[in-house]
Amino acid sequence: MSIADVILMRMFGRPRGRLGRLGGVIMARMNDDKGAWAVELLEIESNDSVLEIGFGPGIVVQYLSKRVSAGHVTGADISSVMVSQAQARNLDSIRNGRVDLCQASVESLPFKEEAFDKALAINSMQIWPNPVAGLKELRRVIKPAGRIVLGFTPHSRQSKEGVAGRLLAAGFFEPQLVQKDKGFCVLAMRL
Repeated sequence: MSIADVILMRMFGRPRGRLGRLGGVIMARMNDDKGAWAVELLEIESNDSVLEIGFGPGIVVQYLSKRVSAGHVTGADISSVMVSQAQARNLDSIRNGRVDLCQASVESLPFKEEAFDKALAINSMQIWPNPVAGLKELRRVIKPAGRIVLGFTPHSRQSKEGVAGRLLAAGFFEPQLVQKDKGFCVLAMRL
C-alpha cells in the first residue's frame, strides 16, 4: 500500500486521529447529495427502523431521523472518530431516543435478527474486509421483504461490476443498478 493509500484510508476508509477528523469534515460535504439520493431510493416510511453502516460524520443519519419521524435510526461505524462526530451532529435525536449510534464492524453487528426494515451503506462496502460476509450479516438483521441500498460516489473507487453478484451471494434478490451524476446505487430485497 502506498503512502497516499495509507493517508486516504486514515482519512476516509477507517478514519483515525486528526486525518480522520478532517476526513469527516470533507465527507460531510462530499457525500451529502448521494446520501439523500440513497435514502430516497430506500422508500422510507415514517415508522421504519433503518440501519446505516459506515455512517461517517452522521449527515445521512441526520437526514434519516427527519424522515423516520415515528420510527428509529441506528448506525454502526468501525471508526471511533466518526462515531464521535456523528453523535455530536445528532445529539438531539439521540437524546430523544430516535437515534442510536455504535462502534461496530459490519461483519459482527450487535443487533438481533430481523431488527430493521431497511439498511444502507454509502461509500463503505469497498473497504469492508469481506464484502459478502458483511452483506450476509446485514441480511441477518434486515426483516423479510426489507430493502438495502449500497451507494457509491466516483471517489469510492468501487466498480459497478460485481456489486449485484455480491448481494446475490449474500442471499438478497432482485439487485438493481441505478446511476446518477457519475455515482451509482445498487438496491436489493431480502427474501
